[in-house]
Amino acid sequence: MSDILIKGGTVVDGTGAPAYRADVRINNGTITEIGPDLKPDGERVHFAEGCHVTPGFIESHTHYDATMWWQPDLDPLPGYGATTVILGNCGFTAAPLHPEKAAQLEMIKIFSFFEDIPEGPFIEHLPWDWSKWSEYKASMVKKLKVPANYAAFVGHIAIRLAVMGLDAWERAATADEIAKMAELLDDALAAGALGLSDNLHDHDGQNRPIPTLVADDAEFEALFEVLQRYPAATYQVIVDTFMRKTGPASLERLERLTKGRGIRMQIAGAVPTLEFQKDILPPMQARVADMRAKGYQVWPGIAHVSPTSTLSLVKSLIFAQSNDYAWHEVVLADDHGEKARLLGDPEWRARARESWDTKAWPHSPMNNPQDLHLIDSENGTGPTGITLKDYADQTGLHRSDAMADWVLKNGTRSTVHMSPFPKDEKLTIDLMIDPMTVGNISDAGAHGQMLCGGGENILLLTKYVRDEKLMTLEQAVHVMTGKLANFFGLLDRGEIKVGKRADIAVFNMDEIQRRDMEKVFDVPDGKGGTTWRFTRQAAPMRLTLVNGEPTFDGKKYTGATPGAFLAPANDTHAAAIAAE
Repeated sequence: MSDILIKGGTVVDGTGAPAYRADVRINNGTITEIGPDLKPDGERVHFAEGCHVTPGFIESHTHYDATMWWQPDLDPLPGYGATTVILGNCGFTAAPLHPEKAAQLEMIKIFSFFEDIPEGPFIEHLPWDWSKWSEYKASMVKKLKVPANYAAFVGHIAIRLAVMGLDAWERAATADEIAKMAELLDDALAAGALGLSDNLHDHDGQNRPIPTLVADDAEFEALFEVLQRYPAATYQVIVDTFMRKTGPASLERLERLTKGRGIRMQIAGAVPTLEFQKDILPPMQARVADMRAKGYQVWPGIAHVSPTSTLSLVKSLIFAQSNDYAWHEVVLADDHGEKARLLGDPEWRARARESWDTKAWPHSPMNNPQDLHLIDSENGTGPTGITLKDYADQTGLHRSDAMADWVLKNGTRSTVHMSPFPKDEKLTIDLMIDPMTVGNISDAGAHGQMLCGGGENILLLTKYVRDEKLMTLEQAVHVMTGKLANFFGLLDRGEIKVGKRADIAVFNMDEIQRRDMEKVFDVPDGKGGTTWRFTRQAAPMRLTLVNGEPTFDGKKYTGATPGAFLAPANDTHAAAIAAE
């Protein structure tokens, strides 16, 4: 490990306390001294005049579980100061596994569909040398070398499939099956999993409720009984305030099933912030407030970036999740010739028009063509730089026919880009500042051809602090660092304090930006070739340190892989959270 003295910077320590000028000494990956005018003692000196020195940023909600096996540089995270990624969210995890190949493939298909991750490299690049989560963790520790630390949940969907196989889609579990699920959860938590992640939100491309939506109360109660034995464990779940809007009913069920258990719940969607969700906001806020007043530990998950999507015919769940299964048929078509045939077929076009007119959600991109932008043509035919509404008006076509027409002319690998959903910024900021929320959610590692969650963290520093002055720097850094480290029980990092691990970001506020998305063709396609994903150039950081090792040197990723598996500190974490 490198010994480093960071001199002349302004420390923002991750606690929310005021910034102060100080030097920071690092020895053997640990912060050993903080103070003014520290003298070098044989260390490498990094001059940080005009810069802020903060804890490294924690990516609190990612889906690198599969991606990190074939993209171990985690691009573009090092250039954005990220030093820890949280895996295994929303019930989607690579372990545990059912012994039968068909059930294993089903888990891959579910993960691949909902997170837009190609199946081919998923199958090819993961070693699949595990059945239990503890064995999966051991494989990661032995075989993965990455530039960021990682901690992971175990997914309820994976547990259910590992026990029930394909029946997980169809029925409630038996008492014996529930007992086996509890054993698998206990195995994961004992091995250092952050907790249980879950999904009470999604339907698949055939409009089937995902397996966890089939689980009965007895199954949840058995899993919650295991969770409450681990004081650091978190129940992470996504509820639906986006499509079918079953969120209030889900919160009522969770309140009933976790009564008296003291389980900390991180709930994505608990307090929705998008304008089209205003109808469901009051009942969700009221339920959260009531649960908190009763002593429930409810931590809403907060994304400071509004969801946006790229409509791709290669890999996209946006049509299915908009309740538009006609266009989803084109996504599922095996080759581009078949995709083109469907787009030109009069019978399909009639069904597609009906789907957009009568089935797609009112807030979906299908019903808001003014927010769909024709900017990415495969062959350059165009027109580009206009909206789908503009094109439909010019051609006199129905908006579905207009998009089919444009894609046929421009190539089936062209993409249509959606404007971000309008968002309540004041509510977003209030939630981020709330002491019982989990912020900096990005979905990094997923949806590589739809959006690029990597690098979205920097908007907290640029948009919210520097440009619009909606938060203080100390608040924004706390949201991304100390608050998250304490929540997840990663108590040896997340703050600039003597004795903490040296996960550190150094940056100049005048230099950093969330860079534009760029296409790179480096994703294995499972057929011997590559396909593309979005990434972005570095913010950049002047320096990113992970466990004291530089992973970004101000210009580029260094190639270092000091990331380590992190487990929550069960023995002290309950007290730390209680004091939060």
